[in-house]
Amino acid sequence: MSPYIKEVSQAGCRLMARAILLLVLATFNNLPARAADPSTVIPAPTFDPPQASSEGLSTAVLAGGCFWGVQGVFQHVKGVESAISGYAGGDKTLAHYLDVSSGRSGHAESVEVIFNPRIVTYGQILQIYFSVVHDPTQVDRQGPDVGTQYRSAIFYTDESQRTIAERYIAQLEQVHAFRQRIATRLEPLQAFYPAESYHQDYLVLHPNSPYIAINDLPKVDNLRRLYKDLYRAEPKLVAGQQSSN
Repeated sequence: MSPYIKEVSQAGCRLMARAILLLVLATFNNLPARAADPSTVIPAPTFDPPQASSEGLSTAVLAGGCFWGVQGVFQHVKGVESAISGYAGGDKTLAHYLDVSSGRSGHAESVEVIFNPRIVTYGQILQIYFSVVHDPTQVDRQGPDVGTQYRSAIFYTDESQRTIAERYIAQLEQVHAFRQRIATRLEPLQAFYPAESYHQDYLVLHPNSPYIAINDLPKVDNLRRLYKDLYRAEPKLVAGQQSSN
C-alpha cells in the first residue's frame, strides 16, 4: 500500500470512528444526531485598528479544532480571498497529516485566512473565530477531537495582531462572554504549511459526511444567521471553483 493510500485510509477510519461515536452518544441520550449550537453572541472588539497592509491583503492564521470546519466557515466570509487548511506551530519536517495527527508534532491544524481589510477587519475575523468557528474555552480539544493538534490558537503575524488579539480576549473575559475562561493561546507565526490536497475544500466537497453534517455545517448556518452582512453564499474555494450546492 502506498504511503498516500495508507494515509487516506487511516484518515477515513478516524473519521468513521468519530461519526459512529457521535451517533451512538446521540442515540443513547435520545437526542438528535447533531452537535449543540456552537455559536455564542459576543461583542465586536473595541480595539480594531487598520492593519499595516490595509492597501492590500492581510493574513490571519487560526487554529480551532479540525481545520475542515474552520476553513469552511471562512470560505463564506466576505472579504476573504483565500482560506487554506494546513499546519502551524511545529517543524517543517513534521508538517504532514500522519505526524500531526499523532499529537506529537507541535503543530495545530490551522487555517491561513487571506483577507481584504477594507471589507473585513482583523477584529471581525477574530469575532467570527471566537463566536462561530469553535469553542475557545476547550483545552487541547474541540468536540470529538482530542489532542494538542486541535488546540485553540491564534498565530499572530506581527505585534499589531498580537495586541488586537490580547485586548479582545481581555475584553471578552471582562464581560464574561463565556461561562469558562478562554483557553486560546497566542503564538508567533513561524511558518504555515498547507495541508494535503484531499483536506482542502473538505466541507464543500463532503456535505453529506456525518462528521461534517454534525460538527461543521451548523457553524456555516450560524455565520449566516449572526453575521448577515459578512456572509457570502458562494464559498471561496481553494480549487478556484464555486460550490454548486
